[in-house]
Amino acid sequence: MLRRTYKHKLLSIALLLGSLPSMANVANGSFEQWSGNTPDTWSTIDSGISLSRSTIIVKTGNSAAAINVTTGSQANTDLLQQITVEAGKTYAFSADVYHTEGKIKARLFVDGYQGFSNNTQTNQWQTITHSYTASSNKTISVGLRFYDVSGFDGSELVYVDNFLPTSNDSGSVSCSGNSLSFSLTTDNYGSETSWAINNNQGSTVASGSGYASNTQYNEALCLADGAYTFTINDSYGDGICCSFGSGSYALTNNGSTLASGESFSNAESTSFTLGSGSGSTPTTPTGYYITAQGLTGYALKTELYNIINNHSSQGYSAIWNFYDSSARDIYFENDNSILDMYSEKPNGNDSYTYTAISDQCGNYSGEGGCYNREHSFPKSWFGGTNEPMNSDVHHIYATDGYVNSKRSNFPFGEVASATFRSTNGSKLGSASSAINYSGTVFEPIDEFKGDFARAYFYMATRYENVIGSWQNNTTASNAVLNGSSNQVFESWVVAMLLNWHNADPVSQMEIDRNQAAFEFQGNRNPYIDYPEFVEMIW
Repeated sequence: MLRRTYKHKLLSIALLLGSLPSMANVANGSFEQWSGNTPDTWSTIDSGISLSRSTIIVKTGNSAAAINVTTGSQANTDLLQQITVEAGKTYAFSADVYHTEGKIKARLFVDGYQGFSNNTQTNQWQTITHSYTASSNKTISVGLRFYDVSGFDGSELVYVDNFLPTSNDSGSVSCSGNSLSFSLTTDNYGSETSWAINNNQGSTVASGSGYASNTQYNEALCLADGAYTFTINDSYGDGICCSFGSGSYALTNNGSTLASGESFSNAESTSFTLGSGSGSTPTTPTGYYITAQGLTGYALKTELYNIINNHSSQGYSAIWNFYDSSARDIYFENDNSILDMYSEKPNGNDSYTYTAISDQCGNYSGEGGCYNREHSFPKSWFGGTNEPMNSDVHHIYATDGYVNSKRSNFPFGEVASATFRSTNGSKLGSASSAINYSGTVFEPIDEFKGDFARAYFYMATRYENVIGSWQNNTTASNAVLNGSSNQVFESWVVAMLLNWHNADPVSQMEIDRNQAAFEFQGNRNPYIDYPEFVEMIW
């Protein structure tokens, strides 16, 4: 069998990183400290790359490096640090890389060129690793270098986070999840082999590529409980054994083999489950907000509209099923009852509780009769039972039917003199002069004010294309909406919602509900995922 040959065109880019002496820790390898568009303690020496701080595409922490590759010819475009290593010590180098278009490869540089990233894995994080044993006490260059592949158009964003060299002589790294071991022996063409582990949401949680030939690799992994799929690939299509060398692989957990093999063609996949299999669901799918990177103001709001505007309406009756699975009290009393934001007492026992399904409204004559589907953004404001607004769960909450009827379609606000007060302190009455509005308003308790504020910012964004025409539908909508598609709300409403948003930060309940809504109808509330978007726009 004839084997093909490869030509790699070296881009004029390299990221060369280093660390403090002896400890081998990269200074600011997490890219958290910045001065303008330059990460602190790093220096750039060429114009082939430009850097900026990313707060949207981030692996861990608050920021990552967004690297715009703008050249396809070899040059010295380096981001430099130096690292001092000690003779006989072994250092585990790794970097998290995120490809956007797949026309750039990242390659680890550790005292020489090492493994490549898998450029075909786009819009997800992957980790490149290399184990290095120092032959003497010396200073070496470490980092990343980028290569273009066929189709590179002269500009591509690559994100980098967590460049982490650590010495392994101080003991093993603790793992709070499941400790796995992966061993790989490559054949005569190690560069053709790559592998990945994906969770049940399709996100890559571990991967490897760019291997040397006829070499054994061993890697320790740490994974949370959940369902996963391990896939090994051979780019030529003849596996890793046995025509051109004797390669093999094995993935184990506490001595139990999860996946293993040697002879396959293009790829081989094995599914496995760790722990209970439930795992933790990622808050935000990787890449969901990538097109919003770098935007602010109403341009950001419009791009968020483009991202979330095509959700799949499940219909008004399906909301009961959503409540049954995703509106349970596992946060306060933790009694699995329906969580009603108009009756929930965060710091005490609720006056009444609702059992899912059996306590749906129905008739009621007072509080505690039944729960219904509250349009926190009243449906009369958008013209009645119009879809998809009428069944959009991002603004429709399970609430007591009687309290909901008292709220009616009055604006949210802050009450000066209450004419009605629910058992948890939600109240209806004349507005406080402090909010610069005179009229009847409904005020939820402080625990949930931020939730409702972020639901309103969601509505202003999701329905940006039509909300400007809703102002005159009712007297109440005229008091709240200003007839525009950008600011959307009257200034008194914006000021109040901003106060509520800041005073009541995003809670775990909101995070869980946002994920459930995404699974239910296919879009997210960006102001729960990224609360900072609110003041970047309003």
